Amino acid sequence: MGQSLGRLTMLGGMLLASLAAIALVIAVSVGIGDLPIPLATTFHAVTNRLGWTSVELSRIHETVIWDYRLSRALVAAFCGAGLALSGAIMQSLLRNPLAEPYVLGISAGASTGAVAIVILGVGAGAVSLSMGAFAGAFAAFLFVALLSNGTRGGADRTILAGVAASQLFNAATSYVVTTSGNAQQARDVMFWLLGSFSGARWPEFMLVSIVVSGGLVACLLSARILDAFAFGDESAAALGVDVGRARLLLFALTALMTATIVSMVGSIGFVGLVVPHAARFLVGPMHIRLLPACAIAGAIFMVAADIASRVLIPQQVLPVGVVTALVGVPFFSVILYRFQRAS
Repeated sequence: MGQSLGRLTMLGGMLLASLAAIALVIAVSVGIGDLPIPLATTFHAVTNRLGWTSVELSRIHETVIWDYRLSRALVAAFCGAGLALSGAIMQSLLRNPLAEPYVLGISAGASTGAVAIVILGVGAGAVSLSMGAFAGAFAAFLFVALLSNGTRGGADRTILAGVAASQLFNAATSYVVTTSGNAQQARDVMFWLLGSFSGARWPEFMLVSIVVSGGLVACLLSARILDAFAFGDESAAALGVDVGRARLLLFALTALMTATIVSMVGSIGFVGLVVPHAARFLVGPMHIRLLPACAIAGAIFMVAADIASRVLIPQQVLPVGVVTALVGVPFFSVILYRFQRAS
């Protein structure tokens, strides 16, 4: 009894510390920009809106916080959490430490769908950018499912199908951009494809928060199934898991979260690769602990990357995907080296 109480107390303390870290990095993100905003001002702006305080603040500061920066930081946090969760799911299902959402071509398909809307005007205005990205993402998912023999395809076959899908949809995107877009459209699309939170506002926050929160709940409910996949498909089946159905549903969940994120902020790589390994190092491989840790660490990592994208080069904003690649490529190289030595 005493040990259980102590464990719950420790978990509660870790959760509070994690939430405080997320709140701090979001407050720092809100304060960075052409108009610097102190942490205390951000804190009072939030507590004033919640009705907890009534501190007199500058109208300009309140407008910048609520209309631009806070929504951007919150969207970045949920996008990081969603990509990290997707990476953890794929690494478990495919039993491959190098797997992440983009290995299935989901991001490439979403990008193709979005570019078709922006440049080709598919749907004549009746189809939104988000719907185009969703359509492209699920087209890529269907392509991979068919190429890997549906739910019966093994992990290696699924990875190869994902590589083929990525190449196909990336080629389609490049073709559309180079043959149909003008120079300004090409620059805008290429910047968006590398990831940007500049257009994130409260409607985007509402959607991504619902999708990622629902995805986290679904993942936690499937934690034992993900643990079973760690021992291989045959062992999971012996433990009573419907391998084909579980893989299909969890891949579909990954596609939903990735498509939602790509439709809003573009293609951001390596988050789903880096964060699950770091979380696994901290809390271990059991998914009931790993999944919340991935969501928290992913949120912090993405907001920090967004901050870095705005401060690395004075008077210029880098695409967020460039920052995550600067971190992810060396990390990827280390994992690949260790994986080769182990095999």
